Amino acid sequence: MAESIEIISWNVNGIRAVANKDALKWIDERQPDILCLQEIKALPEQIPSDLFELEYTALNVNSAERKGYSGTATFSLMEPEYTHNRHNIDLEREGRIVEQDYGDFVLFNVYFPNGQKDEERLALKMKFYDDFLAHCNALRDEGKSVIICGDVNTAHREIDLKNPKANAKTSGFLPQERAWIDRLIDNGYIDTFRYVHGDKEDEYSWWSYRSGARTKNVGWRIDYFFISDDLAELLEDAFILQEITGSDHCPVGIRLAL
Repeated sequence: MAESIEIISWNVNGIRAVANKDALKWIDERQPDILCLQEIKALPEQIPSDLFELEYTALNVNSAERKGYSGTATFSLMEPEYTHNRHNIDLEREGRIVEQDYGDFVLFNVYFPNGQKDEERLALKMKFYDDFLAHCNALRDEGKSVIICGDVNTAHREIDLKNPKANAKTSGFLPQERAWIDRLIDNGYIDTFRYVHGDKEDEYSWWSYRSGARTKNVGWRIDYFFISDDLAELLEDAFILQEITGSDHCPVGIRLAL
C-alpha cells in the first residue's frame, strides 16, 4: 500500500447522467485510491466506460433489483481480499451496500435509505441503521478496523444544515435519526470531517435543486466518512469538494496514513 491513501465518496444521482456531463473527468487529475459512488441508478453493464481514463483494478457494483434506482459502485486501485454485497441489512434489495475488506480495514460504501416518503419508509430507514451498526460492531469485535462512507441521508447537528428550525420535523433531521448518529459515535466511530475541522460552519454536501439553493449555499451535510476510533491517529485529512458539480450532492473524502 501507498504511504497514504485517499478515498472519495459521491452520490452522483445517476452515473449515466454525470457521464453525459463529463462530471467525473476530475478523477484523472485527483486519482483517488478508492472511489465510492452512490445512487448510480444503473446495472453493471450500463456503467459508461468513459467516465475517466484512470484504470481502476477493481470495480464492484451493487445494483438495485428495481431498474434505474439506488445502487452503489466502488472503484479501487487496490484489490480487496473480499467483497460482500448481499446483506440482510438491505432487505429491499436496493443495492445499498458494497463491503470490502482490504486487510488493514473494512470499507463500507453505503447509500442509506431516505425516510421522507412516509412512516413505513422511515421505519425501514431506522431498521437499516440499527442492523448496519450491529454488523459493523460485529466486525469490530473480530478486531477489524472499519471505514464507513456514503450518503447517510441525515444531518447530525444544527450546524450541519442551513435551516435547522424549519426542518425539525423533516426526515433527515428528526430526533431519532440524529440520535442514531449519536449512537454510532458513542460506539467508537468518528465523524472525520468534524474531527479535522471542528465546528466549521456552512460546510454542506447536498443542496435542493429548487430555488437556487446551491448558489445560496442553503444546504445539508448528509454525506460522511466515519472511521473506527483505532484509525483516528492515521487520519491526515477530511474534506468536502464543494466545487465539484454534476449532482445535487458534492464529493467528500479522507486521506489516511496506511
